[in-house]
Amino acid sequence: MRHSLLRFCLPAVFSVLVAAAPLPAQEQSRPHEAELYGNLEVFANILDLLQKHYVDEISSGNLLLGAVNGMLGSLDPHSSYLSPKEFKELQEDTSGSFSGVGLEVTVRDGMLTVVAPIAGTPADLQGIKAGDEIVKINGESVKDLSLKEATGLMRGKTGEKVILTVSRDGQNVDFTLVRALIPQHSVSAAELAPGFHHLRISNFQNATAADFKKALSGAAKKQPVKGLILDLRNNPGGLLDQAVKIADLFISHGLIVSTKGRDSEHDMLFEAHPATEKHAFPTVVLVNEGTASASEIVAGALQDHKRALIVGTKTFGKGSVQTVVPLPDGSGLRLTTARYYTPSGSSIQETGISPDLVVPFEEPDEAKNMRGAELPVREKDLSRHLANQTGPAKEKKAKRGKAQEEIERRLAEDNQLRAALFILQQLPQPTPLSAAPQP
Repeated sequence: MRHSLLRFCLPAVFSVLVAAAPLPAQEQSRPHEAELYGNLEVFANILDLLQKHYVDEISSGNLLLGAVNGMLGSLDPHSSYLSPKEFKELQEDTSGSFSGVGLEVTVRDGMLTVVAPIAGTPADLQGIKAGDEIVKINGESVKDLSLKEATGLMRGKTGEKVILTVSRDGQNVDFTLVRALIPQHSVSAAELAPGFHHLRISNFQNATAADFKKALSGAAKKQPVKGLILDLRNNPGGLLDQAVKIADLFISHGLIVSTKGRDSEHDMLFEAHPATEKHAFPTVVLVNEGTASASEIVAGALQDHKRALIVGTKTFGKGSVQTVVPLPDGSGLRLTTARYYTPSGSSIQETGISPDLVVPFEEPDEAKNMRGAELPVREKDLSRHLANQTGPAKEKKAKRGKAQEEIERRLAEDNQLRAALFILQQLPQPTPLSAAPQP
């Protein structure tokens, strides 16, 4: 209904803008409509003046798109027009795959820096490493590009080549990569201690709930899960239904989230399904100022139902729902259509979710320096010390795999994760639930 209405109205509005048709007498008698047509006439006059007298020749199409963007931008920060390219990228982000080279990147100290290559992708197979700085893409400097613009250059059609100029150890090296279909996994898992697991959700895609269940099932194969850290830090949100499904895994009955919009069609209640299997082990949810929208829905629901302890810093505070409407030319309209509320009836718009235990994040370098100052000097730290000929330490190190070393590194550099694990290990173990009680 919404889609057909928008498609029906757009050509009519366009004809009014271009022709600036005179107002019928009956329309002038209606104050609101008279004001609307009066403003449209002003807009049409300005458009005509720009086309005739602006210093350079300009495209009326670009002017109209600029007007649309300005109109939507005046409403709220989340309503926007999506060009056909942007609409396609949005679909890729939620579908779980895109065509590219397979790099997670960020801007660090003004440089486009590799966070990590995705395993098995062109970038990984060609030997690009975490910490590499990308200085050029296809010969174009990335110095003045935004993160979005730079990642857009690395994406493209499958099978096409892209050349990355990487700075490593003071030298520039060119990598010629062939774009491929890159899977996006929104769920990553690790066992931090026997029975205690860390599951991170980076955003909510089509397969997030299924991937989460699979990760939990894999965690339970070795031994029963004693506790879970659900990491929602820097999770900007995503699909509402996936967030509801994640919360439903932990809540036995009752409301998960409600939405209320201007139109009754946007008023919805999402409730837990009592008949499904629930996970009863202790849970800690990690949040920060980058936890937003759908991830706040999960955190708020688990907090209100007292199903998890929320640890970290106050969340972003985005309590609105956006509906994406496809338009006939392949573009899209992202429009704020409702506000959502936690089970207690609270809106987190602007206020965010306040953690049960506030644990600010410490910068890794500062944390390393603090830990380094506290470490005592031991015999093995002295130069020219005698080696242990029996070699138990060497054998122990050899048995310890790269995965364990990575976990130790993450715990050492992430004070919030260390705090969450410590808290989780202190929580009592409940009797496992096979099914939730009926409400």
